[in-house]
Amino acid sequence: MRTEQESTVEHYGGDEGPGRADPPEAPSGEAVIVRAPTEARNPGTHDIDLLPALEILRRINTEDATVPAAVEAALPRLARAVELGVAALESGAAIHYFGAGTSGRIAAQDAAELPPTYGVPADWVVAHHAGGGEALARAVEGIEDDWEAGRADAVGIAPGSLAIGLAASGRTPYVGGALEAARERSAATVLISANPEAPLAGRVDVHVGMDTGPEVIAGSTRMKAGTAQKLALNAFSTAVMVRMGRTYSNLMVGVDATNGKLRGRVVTILAEATGSDVESCAAALTDADGDTRTALVSLLARVPASQARQALSTARGRVRDALAALA
Repeated sequence: MRTEQESTVEHYGGDEGPGRADPPEAPSGEAVIVRAPTEARNPGTHDIDLLPALEILRRINTEDATVPAAVEAALPRLARAVELGVAALESGAAIHYFGAGTSGRIAAQDAAELPPTYGVPADWVVAHHAGGGEALARAVEGIEDDWEAGRADAVGIAPGSLAIGLAASGRTPYVGGALEAARERSAATVLISANPEAPLAGRVDVHVGMDTGPEVIAGSTRMKAGTAQKLALNAFSTAVMVRMGRTYSNLMVGVDATNGKLRGRVVTILAEATGSDVESCAAALTDADGDTRTALVSLLARVPASQARQALSTARGRVRDALAALA
């Protein structure tokens, strides 16, 4: 049996550069005791199994209420990650998420929701889950300990990309392997964890370490640690989309009107953004062939859809830049 410190210092510790010794995996059958805040016992919930349902929920809710403050403390580092994400997309590269278990599922959800929300290509943000699709639907034990699997999943990363690893403890071998391979391919690297002293932190460009402390149920990182990762990743991807010009004010203008329901939503967005009546917005949307940003620029700049489309192309899709050019 090895403690986490014994199993990781050799492989992660020090400043010996991007190389490493053998992957930090325990030999088959050997236990590795993880020393991380998320694994400690919570002194406020020792008696939780003796409580009625309402009091259990109150204890959980009290602990959940501490998560936003932990995320807030890490916002300066998260902002650095946002700038790396914007730089990757502007260079024509991509953002890649890597995670296992809860972390991987949070990453997959975030990546899947960006194209319909902001009208961006699916290859802008790509999620990689340890064990693939099967592990998304149900827990597959042991896959997170495979360093080489992480390296293999990162093999297609292009130079200039951003690789983000999500790991509650900050030591998951699958994530470590992926981040290592990403660095070898000249990608920027970020670690999002619930452990300010994460073993992998010294091997990435930015560590967003959120101190969420012990879980209500010791080691159940789908709770506070998972909530913190969800908040951080939602904020990260939303900020990246805003910086990439995929919103106008606080409105989603990357949504294209591909069906009746979406057409109604887009007409409402156009009316709110421009102050124009619904009929004028619907007509502008038709002229723009359902492209929300083209219709928006056409309405605000009072130019034909063809001119609005050209201005947007020159402005790389950013509405405000297109409007400034037309002005």
